[in-house]
Amino acid sequence: MRQKVVFPGTFDPLTCGHLDLINRAATLFDEVILAVAASPGKRPLFSLEERIALAQEVCQSLPNVSITGFSNLLINFMKEQQATILLRGIRTGSDFEYESQLAAMYRRMMPEMEIVFLPPAEQYAFVSSTLVREIALHGGDAGQFVTPNVADAIKKKQLAHR
Repeated sequence: MRQKVVFPGTFDPLTCGHLDLINRAATLFDEVILAVAASPGKRPLFSLEERIALAQEVCQSLPNVSITGFSNLLINFMKEQQATILLRGIRTGSDFEYESQLAAMYRRMMPEMEIVFLPPAEQYAFVSSTLVREIALHGGDAGQFVTPNVADAIKKKQLAHR
């Protein structure tokens, strides 16, 4: 049986920490589905379509990684994808507490689900999309925390909002 994992998130923007987890998941699982959440309530910097396009560009060299947007309940998305493994990144103890609560809820709703927690590589342990957006919002250079295509897209957003 092929091992298929779903890695969900807003990915606004996709960071080097996310990419670290995607690369590692691509070696651990036969198929990785990067599930880009619409999350309009979070007021994302990038539209869903832009986030999907950026992720496709970043992941183009990973043949077993696909990128799909979703706006429904994650459990329903996983069932649609016929996936029973969920990947979540954790950086801190507070991430673990939050993700553990979510995991309990998800498993209650989908008992066959397995949840895999992966910490990022040490150099990315402090990187978050929220911090990258804050840097960009204040005119800073977030390039060291994202891939070049994402850095370019952030700069274009910065110029458009001036």
